[in-house]
Amino acid sequence: MRTLVIGDIHGCATALKTVVEMVDLQADDTLITLGDYVDRGPDSKAAVDYLISLQDKCKLITLKGNHEQLMEMACETRMDRLMWTNVGGLATLISYGVTNPNDIPQDHWAFYQGCQLYHETETHIFVHGGLIPDVAIEKQDEEALLWLRIEELEAHQSGKVIVCGHTPQEDCKILDIGHAVCIDTHVFDDGCLTCLNVDTGEIWQAAEAGSYTQTETIQLKGYSK
Repeated sequence: MRTLVIGDIHGCATALKTVVEMVDLQADDTLITLGDYVDRGPDSKAAVDYLISLQDKCKLITLKGNHEQLMEMACETRMDRLMWTNVGGLATLISYGVTNPNDIPQDHWAFYQGCQLYHETETHIFVHGGLIPDVAIEKQDEEALLWLRIEELEAHQSGKVIVCGHTPQEDCKILDIGHAVCIDTHVFDDGCLTCLNVDTGEIWQAAEAGSYTQTETIQLKGYSK
């Protein structure tokens, strides 16, 4: 039984499928995805279709990213829609073959709306953005959970390691600062998608173009209590 976590996907369905195949997903695995399923990459629809297909193959926990928030807001006003399309939303609309986010299929909206803001275990807190250090997890502000960058993060009062995305890292290298680990490795922009086993430090990575794959085990810095 493994706890696996995948960073920001951003419509890179090929990299997602490749990483999951590399992991050899088992029914008793817990797979946590850190949000930002949509925008910028070539096929947001296919990426979400694939994630939906995994729901019966493991314990899948999907978290919400700031790009899902922006997409929800784009359904409300023309100005919000313009802002969203300017940060990658146009690629998402093209993948669905629609011009209005309200026309995205309802089963996909159900997926997006079912995403959690965070997931907590005995040792880790998984979140897209970050946490305010002296605020209990259940009292965190949604904006912090979705928008904080790893360089802003201090050790959380729980003593648990924060595993996050949202802050793109270059050269397919994750950023481990002890009390927080960022695994957004910039897959949509010549980077790769990263899956991390938080218990062992094993990492699987794949590029969207399919020309780069890698598996390695790193020594995580651990807890900051």
